[in-house]
Amino acid sequence: MNENRIKRNDLLSQKVIKGLESRGMTGYYVQTKEEALSLALSMIPEGATVSKGGSMSVKEIGLSEALAKGNYKFTDRDNRGPDAEDPRTAALKAYDADVYLCSTNAITEDGILVNIDGNANRVSALAFGPKKVILIVGMNKIAPDVDSALKRARNEAAPINTQRFGLSTPCCKTGSCMNCKNPDTICCQFLITRYSRHPGRIHVILVNEALGF
Repeated sequence: MNENRIKRNDLLSQKVIKGLESRGMTGYYVQTKEEALSLALSMIPEGATVSKGGSMSVKEIGLSEALAKGNYKFTDRDNRGPDAEDPRTAALKAYDADVYLCSTNAITEDGILVNIDGNANRVSALAFGPKKVILIVGMNKIAPDVDSALKRARNEAAPINTQRFGLSTPCCKTGSCMNCKNPDTICCQFLITRYSRHPGRIHVILVNEALGF
């Protein structure tokens, strides 16, 4: 990564962390995927019940694989093997988990989380239920303000995810939000997390790499 971009991200991360702290959330900043993995694992006690949302960022740093191999009661919603649980059963386990893992579609410079969901399992677990929530967030997801964060979620994250899932939404074909009401739309539930009334519950690990969408 360019030295000037690294310096810019180093400075910007501190602004985001201060914003998170002012909103009852805890922020951290690391340079690499490997550091993010080590930090996340240090925050998850052995034997803990762990669940996750549909996060590419969690997968990209190797956290899903590490939990599957470790001493954890890990429910991986991406498991499609013969031992996979019913998707609804797996999703419901998240609400009583010790730790829930996910990312965010966007985060503002002053620490507001912006997310869009299709089935709402991810945004609902972020809002309530799991005792601890750990978000893995690449610096590519930072936006100046809420309006910019919503635009990022709708015009970047959503189209890429519809393409990834092979859906038939207009954005899958055009690459940008068409504000559709298509049966396949994943823009069903919008969650703006501007404050957490439970200090120590939401932890955001900022990573100085491009992660997720």
